[in-house]
Amino acid sequence: MKEITSVQNLYIKSLVLLQEKAKERKKTGTFLIEGHREIELAIKGNYKIETILFLPEIISNDQINKYSQEQINLIEISKEVYQKLAYRDTTEGILAVAKTKNFSLENLKLPQNPLILVAEAPEKPGNIGAMLRTADAANLDAVIIANPKSDMYNPNIVRSSVGCIFTNQIGTGTTQEIIDFLKKNKINIYAATLQNSTSYHTQDYTKPTALVVGTEATGLSDEWRNNATQNIIIPMQGEIDSMNVSVAAAILIFEAKRQRGF
Repeated sequence: MKEITSVQNLYIKSLVLLQEKAKERKKTGTFLIEGHREIELAIKGNYKIETILFLPEIISNDQINKYSQEQINLIEISKEVYQKLAYRDTTEGILAVAKTKNFSLENLKLPQNPLILVAEAPEKPGNIGAMLRTADAANLDAVIIANPKSDMYNPNIVRSSVGCIFTNQIGTGTTQEIIDFLKKNKINIYAATLQNSTSYHTQDYTKPTALVVGTEATGLSDEWRNNATQNIIIPMQGEIDSMNVSVAAAILIFEAKRQRGF
């Protein structure tokens, strides 16, 4: 089994770039996963794991042997190397190099009566991660990101989603591409916006539905408001007129799930 103890190792330096640079992830088609649960969810989500790097003083042989049976390259690393690569403060002692997936809309496999979350241009990776966690909890059929501002394999998205980036069907595209996709598939569009809206709980989400949320700062673009089946709003009783986008998404998602009897 290979062993790497130096942070100056060229392969380790390439992994540091992979952790820090979206350009590097795109160029190589790979990214880093940290933690047992996240790696297991990635494997379950049919991600190809190329390499496992681990701290032998933390990870037992039994834990590693199961990966060797799946023809995954295994590398023992020193604590110094692990700390150089690890993104999180907690120490689990295991990292993986995985192949990225193509998030093309055409790769989405939707059931007959889908429930989808669409988020337009979310700015904070932590919000994307939170929405992916909610989508997993609600067992949504897909999460679609319009005009993404963050690389979906940003380590903060992987971390904040607690691995739910691997459990959800994900698509990305421009706003117009996604609107065309939803209309082509006869999916009703419910756009969360202040303008020309009706209260969210008055609508019927039991048919094919896309719930669309925008940024807290600017909301949704005109394309969504103009193409929506119905613009909807979550009534506010305080002084402000918006809430965190991941919270708003959760409210809409679980109202739809309630209506569907789940």
